[in-house]
Amino acid sequence: MSASNAVATGGPGTPGTAAVGDQSTGTGARAPSGGGRPKRRPLTGREKRNLRNGLLFISPWIIGVAVFVIYPLIYSFVISLTQYSGMQTPTFIGLQNYISAFMDPMVRTSVGNTVYYMLLAVPVGMVVALLLAIAMNRNVREVAIYRTLLYLPSLIPMFAMSFIFIVFVNPQFGIVNQFLGLFGMPDTNLLGEPRYAKIVMIVMAQLGAGNAALIYLAGLRNIPDTLYEAARIDGASRFRQFTAITLPLLTPTILFNLITGVSGAMMVFTEAYIMTNGGPDNSTLFYMLYLYRNAFSYGQLGFASALAVLLFLFGMVLAGLIYWLSRRFVNYDVSAG
Repeated sequence: MSASNAVATGGPGTPGTAAVGDQSTGTGARAPSGGGRPKRRPLTGREKRNLRNGLLFISPWIIGVAVFVIYPLIYSFVISLTQYSGMQTPTFIGLQNYISAFMDPMVRTSVGNTVYYMLLAVPVGMVVALLLAIAMNRNVREVAIYRTLLYLPSLIPMFAMSFIFIVFVNPQFGIVNQFLGLFGMPDTNLLGEPRYAKIVMIVMAQLGAGNAALIYLAGLRNIPDTLYEAARIDGASRFRQFTAITLPLLTPTILFNLITGVSGAMMVFTEAYIMTNGGPDNSTLFYMLYLYRNAFSYGQLGFASALAVLLFLFGMVLAGLIYWLSRRFVNYDVSAG
């Protein structure tokens, strides 16, 4: 092949060839000079119309996020840089509220109580919800009734459940003390003892495990039965099937419930506000309750906004850490193979 033919046909050893396609017709596309990106073609009328209709359909969500998420976040950060009681004009004080938050011993107490609650309530709740999901997944005739009964407690509002538990743990006639009395234990004011008050709230939180149980149930139903059949043929016990099949393939659901459980534990408020109002001896003074007091009882909206910003940042960091660690144990492959 001659050099002229090699250039014309774009053969090897011709670095000067830039045309791609049929050069005889002049329809080939030319590579951009200098290695730059090709210019993006303008949208057609149909594509513009589809884009406009799509934005129109999701506009309620966009407006909702802008009004109820983005704007409050920005406003809270701005207010956190001021001294503001909600009545007079805000006075800019810079990072003083954040400095005060790190120096305030009550903030440390509320953080400790919240972390204690989180470290106990979330793991226990996930185990309880998983056990409920396994019970809901049984192949029996009355399974629909069982699912309803197991899910019903999670439908009770937290403020109503708080009043119910106040009666349950009453030291004179509460059913809990009557049950403990069967084992010779004296009547105890569980909500009046700093070492028991948080435990009562952790136990009460498990009555809302029905929501997480339904999510676990969906994950269990998504695991192919052929995997269990193959494991039974190989002689695997039920416990081995659970540890080798159920748990690994349920890890995406576990991750979701872990994130939502941690988020809910960081914002625990209602039960402490109604049952103990932070007592006894500040043992149930959770972070959100202390934030509420500063905002609406002490009239320190600037300081409360700083606490809210710190809670948001801590939640984002914690969620990112959980997602980073999840790469080591989460398995998204649930195909039957």
